[in-house]
Amino acid sequence: MTGFLGLPLAFTTPLLLAALAGLPLLWFLLRLVPPRPRRVSFAPTRLLLDIPPKEETPARTPWWLTALRLLLAAIIIFAAAGPIWNPPVAGPASSGPVVLLIDSGWPAAATWSARRASAEGVVADADLEGRGIILVPTSEPPLEPRVMAPNEARERLRTLAPVPHMPDRAPALASLRKALAAAPEASVVYLSDGVALEGVAGVPADIASAVGDHPLTTLVSGVAEPLALTAADNAVDALTVKVVRADRDTLGRSGTVRALDLRGLPLGDAPFGFEPGAKETEARFDLPVEIRNEVARLEIVDEESAGAVQLLDKRWRRRTVGVVSGATADQRQPLLAPSYYLTRALGPFADIRTADGAGTSEAVDRFIEQKLPVIILSDIGTLPPETHERLTRWIEGGGVLIRFAGPRLANGSDDLVPVTLRRGGRVLGGSLSWEQPQSLGGFSAEGPFRDVAVPNDVTVERQVLAEPDGLLASRTWATLSDGTPLVTGERRGAGTLVLFHVTADTSWSNLPISGAFVDMLRRVVALGGASAAEIAADQSGANATTGETVAPSRLLDGFGAFRPTMPTAKAIPVGFNGRASADHPPGFYGPPEGLVAVNALLPRDRLAALDLSGLGRVEPYRDVTPRDLRAPLLLALLALLLVDAMIVFLLAGGFSRLTARRAASASALLLAVGLAAALPLDRAGAQTAAPATPPASAAAPADKPMTQAQTDFAIQATNATRLAYVVTGDAETDAVSRAGLKGLTSFLGERTALEAGEPMGVDIARDELSFFPLIYWPIVPGAARPSQETLARIDAFMKQGGTIIFDTRDAETTMPGSNGAGTPANDTLRTILSGLDVPELEPVPRDHVLTKAFYLLRDFPGRFNGGTTWVEALPAAAEGEERPARAGDGVSPVVITSNDLAGAWALDDDGQPMLPVSGGGQRQRELAFRAGANLVMYVLTGNYKADQVHVPALLERLGQ
Repeated sequence: MTGFLGLPLAFTTPLLLAALAGLPLLWFLLRLVPPRPRRVSFAPTRLLLDIPPKEETPARTPWWLTALRLLLAAIIIFAAAGPIWNPPVAGPASSGPVVLLIDSGWPAAATWSARRASAEGVVADADLEGRGIILVPTSEPPLEPRVMAPNEARERLRTLAPVPHMPDRAPALASLRKALAAAPEASVVYLSDGVALEGVAGVPADIASAVGDHPLTTLVSGVAEPLALTAADNAVDALTVKVVRADRDTLGRSGTVRALDLRGLPLGDAPFGFEPGAKETEARFDLPVEIRNEVARLEIVDEESAGAVQLLDKRWRRRTVGVVSGATADQRQPLLAPSYYLTRALGPFADIRTADGAGTSEAVDRFIEQKLPVIILSDIGTLPPETHERLTRWIEGGGVLIRFAGPRLANGSDDLVPVTLRRGGRVLGGSLSWEQPQSLGGFSAEGPFRDVAVPNDVTVERQVLAEPDGLLASRTWATLSDGTPLVTGERRGAGTLVLFHVTADTSWSNLPISGAFVDMLRRVVALGGASAAEIAADQSGANATTGETVAPSRLLDGFGAFRPTMPTAKAIPVGFNGRASADHPPGFYGPPEGLVAVNALLPRDRLAALDLSGLGRVEPYRDVTPRDLRAPLLLALLALLLVDAMIVFLLAGGFSRLTARRAASASALLLAVGLAAALPLDRAGAQTAAPATPPASAAAPADKPMTQAQTDFAIQATNATRLAYVVTGDAETDAVSRAGLKGLTSFLGERTALEAGEPMGVDIARDELSFFPLIYWPIVPGAARPSQETLARIDAFMKQGGTIIFDTRDAETTMPGSNGAGTPANDTLRTILSGLDVPELEPVPRDHVLTKAFYLLRDFPGRFNGGTTWVEALPAAAEGEERPARAGDGVSPVVITSNDLAGAWALDDDGQPMLPVSGGGQRQRELAFRAGANLVMYVLTGNYKADQVHVPALLERLGQ
């Protein structure tokens, strides 16, 4: 099967198309039949000239009718030739098996369906010709090639999937050579992804060498070009990532990159666009640094491949560094101050917070309260005991303290340094010294600077010296050329203590103005927030081949989706920074608190298009199913035959013969109309009046207007902020609910700034729920389950920001630890919740916003105090970190309790409690009102109390 006029059209019997050459002869025959009348002179014919002709017969067939009949003949020829639109790819002509060489790396994943369809087309063509199939994917280890039957090859293609790394063509070409050597008559079809890494040359030549003289067809175009992500950078003001493609498509292209956290929740979208002919572009996320640090996955929307995913671990996080300087130049000459040099060096990879005129103790306390992972002290001498103690605890809890020397530190007696220091300093090259300024000697192979290039232009004129002891060598990270320490560090608890033995400005050395200074600070700051295993591996010199390893945790498949770990995946070193491979697929490795990300591309990787023009016949992929055109052509043939018959009928005078019949039909129609007009008026009116009033259902508009009762309800519900309760139909329960919410409203008016209106009862099946922020629903045992339509309204209310408190009121009758299981009210609640889309729930944590929304509370009692209060579960926090804030306003749509809240809030008209409380007396009732205040404030204000700005006030209230 071959293409036709450059179109995706082929014929099963193309030789029949030769009959088209006979169409001119057919035209000549149609013009001769019927033959032209012969003229004979007959004198009496003049008598006929005065008679008006009723019919005329043309002397020859009109040209347009002849063209129509030629079209009919052409359609018959095309249909007989077996036309197929989008025919399957045909392998080269040969008598041996067909070898399918398939690129099955991640570049092929996004268009895998089209590639598999083309491969199945080759198999189908080979099946018709009785040829076998040899599959050689580039994604699998080399196996002994064997000839498969077409049906077996189809099953094998259905199970074949792309791998999440670049294809390794060398082993596949070795298998191809073996297959061609075993089958000399074989032909080759190469399904190429058309992509390679820049700098990787010789791929087309290697393929041509492996194929040799065998017939070859290459499929490379016709599908969308693969896109990939690389070089993510959490910069000062934004998170950026490069979007790259091969330089095969010169047209512009646009799309969206999405950022997600570890739970898969979207954090933001960023558009990107390629200029015509451009190979790379950039997507930019303008998000706060706190949100950027939560990004764990970047992906190109609608581009399903592992290359279109960029995973980020803690190494991409932008740390916040607090800087405290003891130098007076910070105020007098800010451009020469140590803080200026530190700010310039830290700026590319960290967010910086300075003391802003505060004292050392005050600044350190503030940074520790803000939970900064890294603090820098520049020339700070002796620390106050309280500050010293707080810093010690902070370091042991995981903080990184970086200290710089100076006159104050040299003359101080502070022991918060990694090594013991000598009093005073060492001056090199002075008038009383015979030594010259020392250059940087080198970096320890066991420290974090081991991969930093040693600069030859750094000189040190003064330094603080360390007392030599047995631990000095193991704690030295950088030395001068004479072997004296320049940077020392040690682990203390879960944190790290680092000392630069020179100042942070240029008064003692020119290190702060060298590029090595930025690289050294980057690696030290990276220790902040790292796991103990990462830091230990970093300080022990772990690299890509030695040191501690971490096992696969969550790996990507070729389509960029997370899947369970692959059995062939191997552990990686903690400091692994290589490209994904068959042994190390892309994904996350290690425990949750110390994940290491492996990606399909390195930051420096770029894609290049393969020039496959010299590899045999080059054809495009076909992403559609072949379609047999014989049936549509036969239908068109039938329609044109009908048209031809109608034309012949009209030319033969058939229309005039129908005139008399049409006149008779018109007379009959007029007679029927006259009879209808002669009917009695009352009868006719009865027949026409019946449909004058359409059915009520048909006359009703699509959107029914609000009734007066609904309008009044809406006005009453919206003229003030109101709490609502569900009307259950049980008079006693509804009375307690109304009195309870009325009592809570009075309490809120006395204790808070909220002036709420009278509570309202709602019929959940009829009333609009969106007017109320909070609805209290007392569960009546045995109550009927609401209808599905009602449950849908409740579900929509909760998903649009509303909160419902379900109160089973059975805590007193519940066995301890059973959480209400087995009680009638609890069974009724389960029946209701089974029809709702309820999120995962958990008992209210001690650090939940609900415990501090207005009052600081530990429990949420009502009439009873033994029940558990349940809210939507928050994501688990890593060890040593706070629980993350929820997205949006962070309000749980569901609160479940069994403590009978409304019973504790219920007051009569004199302001006296209607129902007694069990156990705690008046104190318990007061706590119940406070719990209600927290619930209302939590619903109205969200999770703003989780912000760090409230931490000092909360600690003060707690007396800490």
